[in-house]
Amino acid sequence: MKLAYREFGTGQALIILHGLFGQSDNWNTLAKNFAEQNFRVFTVDQRNHGLSPHSAVWNYEVMADDLHEFILEHNLHQPIILGHSMGGKTAMFFEWKYAHVTSKIIIVDISPRAYGPHHSDVLKALNAVDFSVTKTRKEAEAKLSEYISDLGTKQFLLKNIYWKDAENNIMDWRFNLKVIGDQIEVVGIEVPVFKSDVSCLVISGERSNYISEKDLEDFDLRFTNYTLQTIAGAGHWVHAEKPKEFFDVVMEFLNK
Repeated sequence: MKLAYREFGTGQALIILHGLFGQSDNWNTLAKNFAEQNFRVFTVDQRNHGLSPHSAVWNYEVMADDLHEFILEHNLHQPIILGHSMGGKTAMFFEWKYAHVTSKIIIVDISPRAYGPHHSDVLKALNAVDFSVTKTRKEAEAKLSEYISDLGTKQFLLKNIYWKDAENNIMDWRFNLKVIGDQIEVVGIEVPVFKSDVSCLVISGERSNYISEKDLEDFDLRFTNYTLQTIAGAGHWVHAEKPKEFFDVVMEFLNK
């Protein structure tokens, strides 16, 4: 599958993969900052997200295949892969399927273990927005607010609204809500056990519960050369909540 993407700068390739319900432009500011440090940065929309095609086939193996196709299409040599949450698992599945392609991997606030379904409130909220009657973002936000209290989460989701048919005032979600909802368990599956010596940075948010002390055993099983950095005061959206600290930690790793 040919993925939609944005490109910034020149230099060594750095591919950024967003998380569930995200899209490439969530990373625009950080991508530009990395580009200023002599990296050729690609922010990629994974399948069923952003401007990339929708498909009934949606799992980490095909998302890893999509990434491999992207690397080949752009003739990228030893790219660096940075993935947040779902994107981090895509990066790990990619390393499992395509060893020795990457030069470095950065995994942001996700571990290789299996996670139980925990997006039910978000899915209920998204499905409650009926675009046959909802005609403005304000109306969509009001409906989301019936299910979600966190302002940051609501604003993150609202960025996915677009004009599907502007002439007839019809909006829609950019992500493939039906497939994601029907196959949500795919997002939480465990990464197969493999052994890689690629240089790997794991970033966690201090206030996030996505990576625990026990999860380090799962990283030990798969990566022989990884380091863990925890960013103080950050939750799961580490890069959005603490962008400067996140940038500094990533650059320290990339400059080694």
